[in-house]
Amino acid sequence: MQRLTPREVELMTVLWERGPSTVAEVRDALDDGAAYTTILTILRLLEEKGHVARQAEGRAHRYGALIDRDEASSSAIDRVLGQFFSGSPEELLTQMVSDRGLDDATLRRLRSLLDERLEEGSK
Repeated sequence: MQRLTPREVELMTVLWERGPSTVAEVRDALDDGAAYTTILTILRLLEEKGHVARQAEGRAHRYGALIDRDEASSSAIDRVLGQFFSGSPEELLTQMVSDRGLDDATLRRLRSLLDERLEEGSK
């Protein structure tokens, strides 16, 4: 999968959360004053990359995501692992747990997830 820019992720997030949307609907959801033509250009680039598809709807087009959020996030995590952690999930997890000021409840949930994963692996 081709890398998504931060702005492309913002537009994709609108499509993932709201479903297929027109340029105007995406622009309104972002609520950051971006020009209609800017949003249109980014959606067309996403279409060229194969991440969205458009369907005519009257005079407008409705854009829908062709990739799901899990696929995009997995690809992004793989890039972060490779670029910053030498491909080591352990180093990434260590960084996340040690430097993020996670509260006890969050740490317990993470421990529970790790315990579940260990049980799955031993079966």
